[in-house]
Amino acid sequence: MATEHPSPALRAPASSRPYAKARPGYGKRAAPGQRTPQAADFALMPERERHIAGYVDRLPDGAAMDIKSLAKSVPLYGQMAVSSALRALGVAGHLRRVRCLTGEGGQVRWVSRTYWSRTARDIEWWDAFLTGEDSRPAPEATSAPPSADTIPRAPAASEPLPVTPPPAAEPRRTPQPTAAAPAVSVPEQRAPAAASTTVSPAYLALAQLGRAEPRLALSAADCQVLEPLAAAWFVRGVDSAYLTQALTAGIPAQVGSPIGFVRRRLTDKLPPHLPASSAPASTTAPTRRVVAECTECGRPGPPEALPDGLCRPCRTTASPAPAATATPPVERDVHALVSQLRDLTRVP
Repeated sequence: MATEHPSPALRAPASSRPYAKARPGYGKRAAPGQRTPQAADFALMPERERHIAGYVDRLPDGAAMDIKSLAKSVPLYGQMAVSSALRALGVAGHLRRVRCLTGEGGQVRWVSRTYWSRTARDIEWWDAFLTGEDSRPAPEATSAPPSADTIPRAPAASEPLPVTPPPAAEPRRTPQPTAAAPAVSVPEQRAPAAASTTVSPAYLALAQLGRAEPRLALSAADCQVLEPLAAAWFVRGVDSAYLTQALTAGIPAQVGSPIGFVRRRLTDKLPPHLPASSAPASTTAPTRRVVAECTECGRPGPPEALPDGLCRPCRTTASPAPAATATPPVERDVHALVSQLRDLTRVP
């Protein structure tokens, strides 16, 4: 008779109802490089952690990993016990909770995922793995495979090929001599008018100056005379709006000579020539696509700032407080204390 040897790892019983599925993009994700399932998996962990780890290990990708769903699927433990077990599994190196930025263009969102590893990993491995997931490019939409209707079907071997009859030969026609058609004299088309000469931005700014300020209305001859002075402003990186503002700001109530006034301002208010400099490098940090979460409180942060999957406050509260040194009790003279109480009760 064969003797049954129980496994040291407590296996979670199969739930009577199916596991809870997370929304698309959420839930469990299996980490790469895991070993095959063995009977000694999670054998060194406490009974509660072994029970929950065995259940989570058999869940497929996309299963719900939130505390409430796991507590419903594992009726042996409640939500507080499941939360404590997940925290212990994170410290042991079996799971990490992250937030991933998914989507394209303006349709982006943050989704919560839980990476699970049957093999216990150290902090350096998780940091390198999550950093690699962050630098991985977003998956592009793949084109749909061609449908069966669009693929030309090859004829079967037993199916006879359709025979197309050759086209009937048309009778050859003997060309008949025709009278030469009289030449039609086509009148010469009138050449299009020459395109108007393109004007410079400086000329346009001067021409539109009278619309912004009627007291500085310039004629066509005035714009041609002042065009070289205004062009010097555009060479120094000035646009037409800046030029118009500089010429019309603070003008007197009456302008006797608009061309003289504009010429004086173009000369006196000529902006400085800024040297060409390279664009400053952007100091904004690149947006992370994968952000780790604290297993206890869900606080986001970079993977290197959450060792063991816990933030600093949760690690501080989790560490046991140092035992206080017990002070020896002070010996008291009972007889002296009784005599003092008697003295107090005496009537003076």
